[in-house]
Amino acid sequence: MNIAGSVALVTGANRGIGRRFVDELLERGAAKVYAAVRRPERVAEGEFIDPRVEVLRLDLLDASSVTDAAARATDLTLLINNAGITTGANLLGENDLENIRLELDTHFFGTLGVIRAFAPVLAANGGGAIVDIHSALSWFSTNGANAYAVAKAAEWAMTNGVRLELAGQGTLVQGVHLGAADTDMMAGYDGPMIDPRSVAAASLDGVEAGVIEVLADDWSRLVKASLANDPAEFYAEALAVRV
Repeated sequence: MNIAGSVALVTGANRGIGRRFVDELLERGAAKVYAAVRRPERVAEGEFIDPRVEVLRLDLLDASSVTDAAARATDLTLLINNAGITTGANLLGENDLENIRLELDTHFFGTLGVIRAFAPVLAANGGGAIVDIHSALSWFSTNGANAYAVAKAAEWAMTNGVRLELAGQGTLVQGVHLGAADTDMMAGYDGPMIDPRSVAAASLDGVEAGVIEVLADDWSRLVKASLANDPAEFYAEALAVRV
């Protein structure tokens, strides 16, 4: 599909990668961009100055807000599922279970709910495309982000399944993986980070080319390649640590 002339909706559009998607879509000539946020009242007046941008409420944990958004954005041709959270929870900590559920409710059930609501809209408008922002953590785990990794692995599997189910209506479903981007969510992280605008650019290049999976940085490419090897190699350093 062509980005020029498209009508897009971006979840989590007010900051980070989501905001960069809005900018990139506008620069490429999108006819309209729905900037979907949890709390529209917190979006500063004049933050989106382009008249093609329409702010609307969409909370992944509020099914009625998703239904309302789908009823409003009936002209949609491109859905960008970017919204997400990170709780820092592991899997076996005494107080982690609530956050594990929150991660899954957000990244898996929440994103799936958005897709289920908008798939008929895309079908009615010729098929269009869906982009799901994943993570290299779809494919590996690390202490301090194990709940996030589980949720992103589930979301990756969901994307693969949805892709098959929507092929018949002509909807492209793309998964985007990256290590870390320089966003508010990664504040305090001291590893290498990429420009979030480059994630949006790589994804939209892929949409126009019909690419179903985008690896946005070297780390995601390294982790993906490691899946074919003995996992003991990848986790050697982490498993060598003993308390």
